[in-house]
Amino acid sequence: MENYVNIQKTVLTLIEEKNFQRLRDLLTTMQPADIAALFAELSEKNLPLVFRLLPKDLAAETFVEMDSDRQHLLIQGFSDTELQEVINELYVDDVAALIEEMPANVVKRILRQADPETRRQINEILKYPEDSAGSIMTTEFVSLRAHMTVAEALKRIRRQGIDSETINVCYVTDDGRRLIGVVSIRTIILAEEQDRIEDIMNRYVVSVRTTEDQESVVRLFAKYDLTVLPVVDGENRLVGIVTIDDALDVLQEETTEDFEKMAAITPTARPYLKTSVLEIWKSRIPWLLVLMISATFTGLIISHFEDALKAYVLLTAYIPMLMDTGGNSGSQASITVIRGLSLHELEFRDLFRVVWKEFRVAILAGFTLAVFNFVKLMLLDRVSLLVALVVCFTLMLTVFVAKLIGCSFPLIAQKAGFDPVVMASPFITTIVDALSLLIYFQIATILLGL
Repeated sequence: MENYVNIQKTVLTLIEEKNFQRLRDLLTTMQPADIAALFAELSEKNLPLVFRLLPKDLAAETFVEMDSDRQHLLIQGFSDTELQEVINELYVDDVAALIEEMPANVVKRILRQADPETRRQINEILKYPEDSAGSIMTTEFVSLRAHMTVAEALKRIRRQGIDSETINVCYVTDDGRRLIGVVSIRTIILAEEQDRIEDIMNRYVVSVRTTEDQESVVRLFAKYDLTVLPVVDGENRLVGIVTIDDALDVLQEETTEDFEKMAAITPTARPYLKTSVLEIWKSRIPWLLVLMISATFTGLIISHFEDALKAYVLLTAYIPMLMDTGGNSGSQASITVIRGLSLHELEFRDLFRVVWKEFRVAILAGFTLAVFNFVKLMLLDRVSLLVALVVCFTLMLTVFVAKLIGCSFPLIAQKAGFDPVVMASPFITTIVDALSLLIYFQIATILLGL
């Protein structure tokens, strides 16, 4: 971090001194992601100036790493020639991703500068559903034929590899472009030149359909330790590949989206510091309104048992503890189940197994909490035995109910076609709060004769 701050200061100093040659030399020693982070701190005046110092290849790689606002700013300042140079250096999937982020007038300008073949490939990617494997794949890859010799395969790799996103893994197709095998560049290099690809390739290929959800794609990367994944159409024809860098981007997006949903926030793709106050307000207020309205049930329950509270004012002091413990217990169960669902470790058919397990956990956790709480109530709070029993019995039942709700609701939500993440902390807590109060006052009524 300290080194980065020093580089940032050096860059600003070189800009002020107009020492552009030294600045160019400095930038060429940096990684594209680090340059993009540096550019995020530059003023709108200096950004185009410094970007033009980068060599063509490095400029394109840096451009991909920049956020959409900075990309838009640069495009506005580009001449048609400069824009064409950047577009030509980008991989097709990166151009498609760029187009999805830009306003219509910028999209038209980008497409005008792309050659016909690039436009065709971009349109091919854009036609697939959002968040599908087809929408994140690239159509720039090396394909081989089974009848090729190793020498012929190497010639094709040298000829096509320069425009391909990766050549570490090559896929083998038949005359109808159907996927039939996979071979690594390592295997090819170590083989004899006269060996045929069909003799050294692996016929078992992990692939996905173009319509496969991007989350499923990421899981396959993790499951099989892949660096690239082929994408096929309905007839098993190879149409593209997804590379590990794109999979990591998807993983980051999906994780961020899940965190936002679990916190009852409408997901947004913009970084926090780039999001306006109004946009943040819009993403949060609908959920806050829903949760506020649903939380009024707890107020109605307390109002309904107002006379009981007047008779035993001491009961009021333990309401926050009971509600918080119930909410925390429900959240523990729901988050564990949601995680299992996201990793495909759990399905709806596992509902009864999950409930049975959480049932036993709830008994152990509820009993443990009740025992510790009983000791505290009797020795420190010095309440009557009946009040202590009311609180402890409520605590046990609240933990029991909270864990059953927390573990079952996400599974039921997914079965009903809803995102189980929505059933995380906020909604579970609101439901459990209301139930814990009902349990509390019912037990108090029975034991205290209210």
